[in-house]
Amino acid sequence: MTAFTIILLIFLGLLLLLIEFAVIPGVTIAGIGGFFLLGFSVYLAFTNYGTGIGFLTLTFVLIASPLLIYYFFKSKAGKKMVLESSIDGKVETVNNEKIHIGDTGKTIGRLAPSGKVKVNGEVVEAQSVGGFIDQSTEIKVVKILTNKIIVEPVK
Repeated sequence: MTAFTIILLIFLGLLLLLIEFAVIPGVTIAGIGGFFLLGFSVYLAFTNYGTGIGFLTLTFVLIASPLLIYYFFKSKAGKKMVLESSIDGKVETVNNEKIHIGDTGKTIGRLAPSGKVKVNGEVVEAQSVGGFIDQSTEIKVVKILTNKIIVEPVK
């Protein structure tokens, strides 16, 4: 085994790791193969060239692998793969000052089993206790959650 073989194994191992992180998500043959090739190159360096070159190879592999992945994702090609946008939407919450347990209202649409209701002038998301509730049916608030209310039809 020559130094060329060890360098080639390190290059192929780093290439497989890059493919694993950039192209194929999850743990696949590319990632396992990349780690195996890097480990085998370090093993060959230790067995053929001794501890000095072995530790030098190990240090290079341990530094080069994370740096390669880091600089790839900082490059122009890597930035195209990274999601940069953020979600700034908020969950619609129930106004606890206007809606209380026991209040009545009407369904705007059919609750099957969830939909929109109007209670005390507020339109909120609601879920029925049981089955379906038809449109324009009188309902009563049974429970208030942070983002919806639980209702039942008035009998």
